Amino acid sequence: MNDLTKKVAVVTGATGGMGRIIAADLVRAGAHVVTVARDPARADALRALIGASAANRLDVIPGDLSRRADVVTAAKTISDRYDRIHVLVNNAGAHYSEHRLSADGVEMHIALDYLAAYGFTTLLDEPLRRGRARVVNVASDTLNDTRRIKLAGRPRPATLDLAGVDDLAQLNPVTGFAPFEAYARAKLMTVTAGYALARSLAADGVTVNALHPGIVATDIIDDLVPPLLRPMRGLIRRSMLTPAEGAKSATRIATDPALAGVTGRYFRRDTESSTPPVSHDPTTQRRLLALSEAHFTA
Repeated sequence: MNDLTKKVAVVTGATGGMGRIIAADLVRAGAHVVTVARDPARADALRALIGASAANRLDVIPGDLSRRADVVTAAKTISDRYDRIHVLVNNAGAHYSEHRLSADGVEMHIALDYLAAYGFTTLLDEPLRRGRARVVNVASDTLNDTRRIKLAGRPRPATLDLAGVDDLAQLNPVTGFAPFEAYARAKLMTVTAGYALARSLAADGVTVNALHPGIVATDIIDDLVPPLLRPMRGLIRRSMLTPAEGAKSATRIATDPALAGVTGRYFRRDTESSTPPVSHDPTTQRRLLALSEAHFTA
């Protein structure tokens, strides 16, 4: 990793799983890391991981990234404190086994797994441009195949049909709710918006890329394991990547000199890969950006 002394990195979802490793690695490389935490105890655990000698290079802002008001407030606080941002890792995310709504009436996968990333990327526009930042969106390859058990048959990509949608609260409705598909759709939205934002930010040297870090043994996995396989959950987790192994791909995209200027790409770990055709559709991209902007200006 490059020497990041005097660089500012914003990492969401930095108090658990892979995010805490990303944050700690960036601090060790010299960066000043900013994160948003809902749980003070988990923020304290992150401080302990980083250690007292580097504590002055961790800035924890309180907030719940599933809430529109908290995303806006956190972004304003960051913009007020930091003139330039050099790295933004949108890592916050969760899987919900039941249909839940955010405080704003948006299904929780959409609120946390998509809107938090979109909000930070757009609300931090000016400091990102001044820092010629690298934006890394942590996605999931479930967007390419929503089947939970992939023993036979063809992949079933996530869908994103915005025809007739005039509010993001209409997506992932309670009727017919399928948690795994809802999660994959939110990740697909992150990648789709990211492709469009990459084009609009490119003139100022900002890059936007998305990443599937591999199957990492985090808390999300416990929810994603099908009921039939849960008795073998311990064995399954041991076959997965550790959070530290998953974090390496994110920090590489955020810091590797060989990737300078690379933008609008999707990576499976360290390999560039493809996403469903709808993610590249200009009409879908424009409509998604319009709906997302409306959410934050409502």
